Amino acid sequence: MRDLNGDIPIVATAEDPDSVDILQLAGCSSVLQLEKMLGLSLARRAQGGDTAAQVIGRYEDLIIAETMVANTPFVGKTLAEIGLRQKIGLSAVGVWERGLFKAAQPDTCVGPHTVLVLTGSQEQIDRYNETFCIYTTTNAPVVIIGGGGVGQVTAQSLVEQGFDYRIIEQDLNVAAALENCILGNAADIEILKKAGIMTATTVIITTHDDDINVYLTLYCRRLNPDIQIISRVTLERNISTLHRAGADFVMSYASMGSNAIFNLLERSDTLMVAEGLDVFKMKVPKTLVGQTIAESAIRQTTGCTLIALNIDNRLQINPEPHTSLPEDAEIIMIGSTEAENLFLKNYVSN
Repeated sequence: MRDLNGDIPIVATAEDPDSVDILQLAGCSSVLQLEKMLGLSLARRAQGGDTAAQVIGRYEDLIIAETMVANTPFVGKTLAEIGLRQKIGLSAVGVWERGLFKAAQPDTCVGPHTVLVLTGSQEQIDRYNETFCIYTTTNAPVVIIGGGGVGQVTAQSLVEQGFDYRIIEQDLNVAAALENCILGNAADIEILKKAGIMTATTVIITTHDDDINVYLTLYCRRLNPDIQIISRVTLERNISTLHRAGADFVMSYASMGSNAIFNLLERSDTLMVAEGLDVFKMKVPKTLVGQTIAESAIRQTTGCTLIALNIDNRLQINPEPHTSLPEDAEIIMIGSTEAENLFLKNYVSN
């Protein structure tokens, strides 16, 4: 392909890290290591034993983060009562409830299993952590099930984030090369208990067999109802099955890989921050030019939230509701795939 066309972008995938240089020498513009990308994404979603906001995505100077609210004074309050925008400048743009994302409204009530999705600057995220990261619940290690390539990258990323972990692997040869490894089958309750499943705040399931992942999700949820369960999935059609089984977050090769490829080919201005949750940008639609953010009612009618405004290459993060939407500016929004399609239908297609 490179011989036929010296300028065409070529994107390839590689399982072996040593293959990256070879593919680049062969003419690849970009090489995607999906195992590494998936492992990093899974680890990034892990919540430790405190309320620290974990960064899950970046869009220029805009930070998207998540934080658990279990065992904090936030539980039982509405987002209006918590008042993060007034106190820190952060916007709570949505909430996760056991795998289901909902756009945030002032009257959204925070429960013990709620995960808040926050947007703001790095300074605002740091201020949030300094102010609210005081409610430590446990220092138990994260449990990783599966010591293959994805599990190993997940473990390494957790260490870099300052998390302790225990990894369960039943292959003797693989287990021998791993640190903090417990040899055995994760379907054995004694193995899971030895890894700390009863006190852990998070379990990350990394096997490549979707049926096994569903079974392990059901099992872990039964053993520890309050644990955060993060799982990988091979076939995209099994995402909803894993959510029904009790998974809080599910990441798939298909969505992650296709999103990365489209971005690399500059055919998409979309950043996937979670399965089914994207950040996307576009020019202000003609139907919205001159309106304020409040007047546009984007969140109420579509479920998307406008999180930044780019005017003359100056990014306004979390603009105020009275901010006007000028012509030729760019709007940056966050929402589910369904919400994005609804926005396009209501404001762009007409």
